[in-house]
Amino acid sequence: MTLGKRVRKAVIPAAGLGTRFLPATKAMPKEMLPVVDQPAIQYVVEEAVKAGLTDLLMITGRQKRALEDHFDRAPALERTLELKGDLDRLEAVRHASSLAPLHYLRQGDPKGLGHAVLCARQHVGDEPFAVLLGDDLIDERDELLSTMIDVQAKTGGSVIALIEVDPSQISAYGCADITPVDGENYFKVNRLVEKPSVDEAPSNLAVIGRYVLHPAVFDVLEETEPGRGGEIQLTDALQTLATSDGEGSGVYGVVFRGRRYDTGDKLSYIKAVISIASERVDFGEDLKAWMKEFVNE
Repeated sequence: MTLGKRVRKAVIPAAGLGTRFLPATKAMPKEMLPVVDQPAIQYVVEEAVKAGLTDLLMITGRQKRALEDHFDRAPALERTLELKGDLDRLEAVRHASSLAPLHYLRQGDPKGLGHAVLCARQHVGDEPFAVLLGDDLIDERDELLSTMIDVQAKTGGSVIALIEVDPSQISAYGCADITPVDGENYFKVNRLVEKPSVDEAPSNLAVIGRYVLHPAVFDVLEETEPGRGGEIQLTDALQTLATSDGEGSGVYGVVFRGRRYDTGDKLSYIKAVISIASERVDFGEDLKAWMKEFVNE
């Protein structure tokens, strides 16, 4: 019985080609694009560690070696910084390589998010696990993943993160139809639709890149046919779990109203960089003062 087991593993899919950021991603993984002074993927790993996850599996692909190098030790660089007395940068470099035990697995063919999650089956085994997508950065001051882990432990099903979006934007997301659960701060998911048209969307609640899943999802993914875009969609597998019976069935939603930064396309990436940079203690106020002058000019 999986109910009651505490989530300790995370799967971080990072095998995408990053075509929306070409030519910058021709030779560099999209996940390594800097958000101020650290790559986007590091924010995701830090979030998983902060939530108490101790075993992280990154699903990678060809030309993604930089991800492994970033979270590895760099003795020559560390020695150079130490000799220069540049202790702040030395600490930052060492921090990235000491966050958590990281494992890596290549997806091979990019067949969609559902396939990437399925690749993790042997590593995850028969226990609940988190999935964190690198396009969504959650502010460290907000407790989303920890809340989702608590809901999964309480319900024994799978949990998705939802945000309210303008109805005109829902076609860019998976969309959820939900009903309240009496006395709880989470919702029962009745139906999920992957990237519906505005007319077909059951709500304005969009699925974002945080999941806490029951291992029953693996059996469902094995039987899930390619869906929208010719890819194996995790949304389709979760729809099956939402309407099935037995252990691991049931999907629940946590509506997130905190600070989220989207790095999924060029404009939203720039907004994310500016938002996070403006919060920095070392230069945030100077940046905001400059932005006011820039806008006025």
